[in-house]
Amino acid sequence: MTVSLAASLIELAFGSELGASGDAGRNRCTLDGVTWQSLPDGAVELRVRRFEAMALRLASDPFVLEIGRIDAHELVARLRVEAGVPRLVSVQADRAEFSGLKLHGPLVLPPRIRKIREASQGATDAAAATPGDAAGHTAADAWHLAPLGEAEGTIRGQITDAHLLFDADVTVPFRGGQIDFNDATVEHVGPDSRMGVSRMGVYVDAPNGRSYLYQFASAPLAGVVFEHRGALLGPWVSERGKLQLQAFAESMLRQGHRGPGHGLTQQARLLLSRTSLSGELRLGEGLVAVPGLQMHLEGRHAIGLHSHSVGRGLKVEMASLAARDAAAAWQGAQMGFDRATAKLEIEILVEGPAMRFVLDVENGTVAGLRMDLQPGRPDGSEGG
Repeated sequence: MTVSLAASLIELAFGSELGASGDAGRNRCTLDGVTWQSLPDGAVELRVRRFEAMALRLASDPFVLEIGRIDAHELVARLRVEAGVPRLVSVQADRAEFSGLKLHGPLVLPPRIRKIREASQGATDAAAATPGDAAGHTAADAWHLAPLGEAEGTIRGQITDAHLLFDADVTVPFRGGQIDFNDATVEHVGPDSRMGVSRMGVYVDAPNGRSYLYQFASAPLAGVVFEHRGALLGPWVSERGKLQLQAFAESMLRQGHRGPGHGLTQQARLLLSRTSLSGELRLGEGLVAVPGLQMHLEGRHAIGLHSHSVGRGLKVEMASLAARDAAAAWQGAQMGFDRATAKLEIEILVEGPAMRFVLDVENGTVAGLRMDLQPGRPDGSEGG
């Protein structure tokens, strides 16, 4: 099938703008073994034995998908004509291989993460009701982060503090899915500082006194072992406390923002813009579930973290992702797959109150891919 006809079918089906990506001379789109038939409900079923494309750019405002190469087998798509225009209703594929895939656009956060971020930014209206909050509350128990329960590795941060005229090197080890603040170090000129966790939040004990980096809305929280002081309520801290990552993260995400005084302190927000970060973590396997998405990770996954300024963005690299039984939902559309592997990186960019993401997949495979593209309701909420 010719490039122009194949491209026209894709544009009509997805309702998106299709063009060349990068080197237009490499642009290619082929469909082999195409058959179609009308169904009793008025839809049209299109079957394609093999679909191959190279150097494509698919734009559907505000998102852009660039494809270096994709090779899909045994595609089955259903289309329906609405107001004289064919629209894709569903599509599935037995298997697909892809490389050079890049998806970028605005980062849309679930309501509870958005509230935590607003609180961390010191937003005065963080506790105000916003559209979608009801959906966020009903999904409060959707958070499940099993791979954090076996996390191993080390995160390192370097703080350049021009105001105080000294730098600090922070090292936080992860062992057995927890942070033991007795092992965390904050090294700088003069006596070193120590990190810990009390019922008020995560703190740093410096030579000039204690300051809080993150304050809790209430205590106790799940997954927190608070600091212990010496005998007779003395001032000396004998144990700095621990954070059990899975339980703590799930508890924080389920709670969301709970009133004033919760989140990053003003001092911590200032330090983030002066903090570079690097680290390596090995996550465990198991269920990852957040509102609108769930999948099972298989095996241990090594990830790298990098940031020149934590307040401006973060890059996460994953050399080998292996996942199964994925299901996602967004604005009424449903998507899933049976199994997938990929080498990828994702970059989060902070631009004032807005955030963007860039997902870059070097290569990958997927089996049992399925999409049900039902439109959202007129008010923009998710369909059933």
